[in-house]
Amino acid sequence: MKFTCSTKKLNEACNNVMRAVSTKVTIPTIEGVLMECGSDTLSLTGYDFEFGINTIMQATVVEPGAIVINAKILCDIMRKAATETVSFEVEGTSVTITSGAAQYNISGISAEEYPELPSVSGGYPLFINQGVMQRMVGQTLFAVAEGESSKPVHTGLKFEMTLNQLRLIGVDGYRLAIRTETIKYDGEDVTFIVPKKTIRELIKIMGSDEDKDISISVGKRHIIFEVENYSIISRLLEGDFLDYHAAVPKTASTTVLINTNDAIECIERTIPVIENNAKNPIRCIFDNDEMRVSTVSSLGRVVDYTHANISGVRVEIGFNSKYLLDALNAADTDQVKIELGGPVSPVKVLPLNDESFLFLVLPMRLKNVE
Repeated sequence: MKFTCSTKKLNEACNNVMRAVSTKVTIPTIEGVLMECGSDTLSLTGYDFEFGINTIMQATVVEPGAIVINAKILCDIMRKAATETVSFEVEGTSVTITSGAAQYNISGISAEEYPELPSVSGGYPLFINQGVMQRMVGQTLFAVAEGESSKPVHTGLKFEMTLNQLRLIGVDGYRLAIRTETIKYDGEDVTFIVPKKTIRELIKIMGSDEDKDISISVGKRHIIFEVENYSIISRLLEGDFLDYHAAVPKTASTTVLINTNDAIECIERTIPVIENNAKNPIRCIFDNDEMRVSTVSSLGRVVDYTHANISGVRVEIGFNSKYLLDALNAADTDQVKIELGGPVSPVKVLPLNDESFLFLVLPMRLKNVE
C-alpha cells in the first residue's frame, strides 16, 4: 500500500473519523482508524461496534491496500505535519509516513482484523435539507436524556416519518420537546430512535451550506446518514418510548402570551441567587397581565416581573429555571404561548399560530413560604 494525499484534508478527515474510535474498549483494532486505498481514493473508517464514521477523499495511489493505524498516533502526526502533502508506505504491518524532512515508522494492524461495518439494505430512504435538520435537532436534542437515565431508550432522539412529515421527539423525564416539519416523503410510516451521541456527531460534521441535502437510510437495527463525503452509521435504540400523546395536556385553565426574550431575561435575572435548581426552584405567578418570578436561597432573594397577556385563572407554579430557559431559548419565535393547567400540571410552551414545536416542562413543588 502506497499513496500521497493532501495533509490538510487528511488531518480534517482524521479528526472527524476519530470521534467514532473506541475510547472505552481497549481493543487495539478499534482504537485505530482503518485506511483503505482504491485506484485514486483513500477511505478512512472509525467504528466502536455501536457508532461509526467513514469518509472518502482523493489520493494519488501507487499501490492499493489497507491498514489499521492507532487513531491517536495518526491524528497527532497529521496535526504536526508542516507540508502540503503527506506520503504513506505500508509493508506488511510496518507503516512509513513522510512529511517533508520528517519520517515516522510506526506499527499498524492488519486490516483483516478490523470489524465489518453493518449494512442497511431494504430500508426507508429519506432526503432532508441540512438547514432544516440542524434547526429541528437544535429544538429537540436538549431534552434528550443523558447516559445516566434509568431508561436507555430515552437517551435517543425519536424520529417519526409519515406522509410528507417528519417529527422529532426528545424526552428526559422532566421535559419534552416535539418539533414537526413538512418534508417530501411518500414512503410508509416508520419510527426509529437514534442515540444522542450519533445526532451530536452528525451536526458537527454537517457543513455550513444549509441548502444541501443529507440522505438517511433506515434499517431494522441500524441507520446511515450520508453527509457530503461522510457516512455516519449507528445502531438504533430499542424499547418502549414515552407515549407523548398521552403526556401532553389536552386542556388549559390559563393561557399566557408573552415576548420570548422578555421571559428569558426575567428568569435569567434570578440566576445569581440560585444555588441549586433542584433545591431552589423559581416561583412564577401568572396574574394581572404579568409574569412575576422570584426565588430564595441562602445566597439571597430576588423578585422580578415582566408584562404578559393572560387569560384564565391565576396560577402560582414552580420550575427548575434551566428547564424552562431551555424551552424558551429553543423557541424560534418572538412570542410564545404558555398554557397552564394549575400548579402541578405540566406546562406547554408553543408558537402562537402553528404546531411546529411544543415544549413540555414539569413543575416543581414549592415551599409554602418564600
